[in-house]
Amino acid sequence: MVEVHELNLRHLLAVAAVAEAGSISAASPVVSLSQPALTQALGRLEKQLQIALFSRHPGGMAATEAARLLVPRVRRASSYIARGVQQARRSVRLTALPGVERRVTLSQLRALTEVADGGSYSLAAARSGISQPAVYRAMSELAELVEVPLVQRRGKAVQLTGAATRMLRFARLARSELQAGLDELAALGSQGAGRITLGTLPLARAVLLPRVLARFSRANPGATISVIEGQYLELLGHLREGSLDMIVGAMRNPVPVRDVVQEALFDDQPVIVARSGHPLAGKPLDFSRLLDYPWVISAPGAPLRARWKQMFLERGMEPPRLRIECGSVMVMRGLMLEDDWLTLMSPDQLLIERRAGLLCELGSAGPSVRRRIALTTRGDWHPTRLQAQFVATFKEVCAEREDPIVWPFRYP
Repeated sequence: MVEVHELNLRHLLAVAAVAEAGSISAASPVVSLSQPALTQALGRLEKQLQIALFSRHPGGMAATEAARLLVPRVRRASSYIARGVQQARRSVRLTALPGVERRVTLSQLRALTEVADGGSYSLAAARSGISQPAVYRAMSELAELVEVPLVQRRGKAVQLTGAATRMLRFARLARSELQAGLDELAALGSQGAGRITLGTLPLARAVLLPRVLARFSRANPGATISVIEGQYLELLGHLREGSLDMIVGAMRNPVPVRDVVQEALFDDQPVIVARSGHPLAGKPLDFSRLLDYPWVISAPGAPLRARWKQMFLERGMEPPRLRIECGSVMVMRGLMLEDDWLTLMSPDQLLIERRAGLLCELGSAGPSVRRRIALTTRGDWHPTRLQAQFVATFKEVCAEREDPIVWPFRYP
């Protein structure tokens, strides 16, 4: 399958122009190509993509389903590139540069992202598989086109300027949009083909996400799904630049940025958890006794940390001093199995250890600790058909959580 950086952006924009104009002759002046050159460009692109984009007839050109899927992606990618360039120019007080997106190449944008990730021309070349002089040349040409410096040297390393950093996010969004277009074309030739990249926070990993993945994969054997684990702010950054399609985890209120949206999936009620042989196990829950044992809870900023603190304050107690702050469920489990540590977990997260007799619930943490689990996406995200189907499957599985017959995991 062709890679995004192998495409010619000018040829993609020509496809959009022909689809909108309905003929080669009408689109030719729009893209500043002669009719023979435009015809050749379309032929090369169709050969490269291995799919027909137009059906030819005496009255002109009719877009195929492939072109109708691809053109909106090309337009959005072009818009991202234009915004990125203008953001870079605005940062050094330069005026807008009309039509610049028609002159930027995808190879130049690839060089920008590889230099940003690699921190040097040599590492960028090694990561991309192209020569170091080619990377340097692409960056120089992009800087000349945008008319702002893009890198500054730090010894043997290079660092993006502030202007380049502003452009970088939009370059990655443009790439993500074009990749979505390629995935949709692949799905036309192979049922269920395409890719999904999902960011996940600890709660979703235990039972919920595996069930979603299993069900979706059975229905779409041609799909590729990447699951990325990480901290919320790290995942949020990847989402905003298009590296992730969605994030599943506890809802933030308020959301830290304005360009993402959160859609509630279900409410989760964490419980107080300890090892099965804990001195408080099997006894009526006495909140005052919880102060006698060490707690491990995630660091400040995580929604559960604030709710844990509120759990004590609303009962007139000062929360105990935390000797260990950690959001890793694996580390929490290990601590509790070693000693009399306490924590808060979703019932799903201790399913296996509870059934194995290793961990147990001491009791409910109360309604103040309840948290809403949400699906977070970019505000301007346009999912592919496959991605939309994945979201629908996710919601379907979440809805089943309230049925003890369909979803036995929450019940002993």
